[in-house]
Amino acid sequence: MKKFLIFFSVCVVIFFIALTYNAFNNKNKTDMKRIINTSNAPKPIGPYNQAVISGDLMFISGQVAFDPNTNELVLDDIQAETKRVMENLKSILEEADLSFNDVVKTTIFLSNMNDFQQVNEVYGSYFSNDQAPARETVEVSRLPKDVNVEISMIARK
Repeated sequence: MKKFLIFFSVCVVIFFIALTYNAFNNKNKTDMKRIINTSNAPKPIGPYNQAVISGDLMFISGQVAFDPNTNELVLDDIQAETKRVMENLKSILEEADLSFNDVVKTTIFLSNMNDFQQVNEVYGSYFSNDQAPARETVEVSRLPKDVNVEISMIARK
């Protein structure tokens, strides 16, 4: 009888360990990734989403200057193009109840580094200096739809 009670006790402990592990494991699988899309920013033009939340980080796909209301590119000048990109990013952040204050990292892709100063002026107007994220700006040989600027972001909840 004593062996049976020990065996039974071990089985109960193993059952509760397995139950706890399974509950934790299933929670992590369903919470691993949350897709963010909004009609206030351009629809993706390929097999990707506007943003993905994983844990406490949101990864925003590179945005170009599509106007979500007209589906037309805003290419009047580099400042108007950059403003449209930043407004698209703002809409995606807001869809996840975030703001530019939550952005921790950005990457700016330029087709011409001579546009850096003008892009930087518009970009900088969306951040306060004490809350500005880490960033790199790189010149690339070509961007989708032959735009001049594309910006991606990582934000933290």
